[in-house]
Amino acid sequence: TDRLCERPRPSCANFPKISRTEWTATTDADGNVERLAIFTALPTARQLAENPYHDRIEGDVFVFTGAGRSGDQSVTGPNARIREQRAKPFPIYGFLQIVSRRDPTIGSRRWRFIGLLEYLRCFRERQLDALGEWRNAWAFELRLLGEIELVKIDEDLALANEVLGRLPTSSEDDLEVVNPAEESGSTPIVLEELEPIRRQLLAYEPREFEFVIQNLLQQSGFSNVEVTKFSKDGGIDVNAKPGLRSWPMRQVLLQLQAKRWLHTVGRKEIAELRGSLKPHTAGCIVTTSHFSRAALAEAVEPGKVPIAAIDGYELASIIKQLKLELPKVPTGTA
Repeated sequence: TDRLCERPRPSCANFPKISRTEWTATTDADGNVERLAIFTALPTARQLAENPYHDRIEGDVFVFTGAGRSGDQSVTGPNARIREQRAKPFPIYGFLQIVSRRDPTIGSRRWRFIGLLEYLRCFRERQLDALGEWRNAWAFELRLLGEIELVKIDEDLALANEVLGRLPTSSEDDLEVVNPAEESGSTPIVLEELEPIRRQLLAYEPREFEFVIQNLLQQSGFSNVEVTKFSKDGGIDVNAKPGLRSWPMRQVLLQLQAKRWLHTVGRKEIAELRGSLKPHTAGCIVTTSHFSRAALAEAVEPGKVPIAAIDGYELASIIKQLKLELPKVPTGTA
């Protein structure tokens, strides 16, 4: 069954009760979306290990793979509906599953409203589908507006226009995702050699990923590699020095941020890391995801401290070329 259930009847006033599918939308008589809802569940440790592309909430960003569990995807039909919000604002509701679907006695109470959503961007990836076959998939990113706890259906369109209208506008460059592996002319075969490594990196928990980066730096010859204390580091996750292999720079301090993300690293994150660096240090952001075009421009902005930006494919390529070892991903029992 497709993950989107369209209901082209403007009389669906009981929209929040429509919760049997993972996607639900109502449209007006002309086929324009009036409102849309996305239903999701947070993955267990085992699900995350088996499917690292699973829907996630990372900070205030909700990330999910488009409709269709197998085969190539395209930004048409159900997937295209999400993108229409930018041209003509309409409310997108987010619901989180809090009780198992296996319990038939719960009904619609298995879902918790988590807020309205603002569409940010979408981008294409090479992924393994539910049948274990390679495919082109589309990942979507939406900002979670969690401060809105109650929405009246007959007022939701006006509310969406008001809320979306007062949000800061991102530049087009910050909404465009850059995949250096694809832009450099890499073939799908090359990407498929790197994706299993990136897939394993995505399966780590965020805190585990920081220690994975520490281990990779140590294997690469860096010295004095330390993971900082959680939440008390001013945005710095790992400190390191180049070591004897880079002896002319052996006293330079590298301060690194490790982001085990599915969603895109934007210009804001580059600027914030630069502001967190100690004087005369080198900065780097390593992520399992991608960078926006604005982020990469900010990283090398003339007159500012340069920031090295390593995306998921480049990190996978480094691991492959240097023959570095990754620790086994814990699968959990959940």
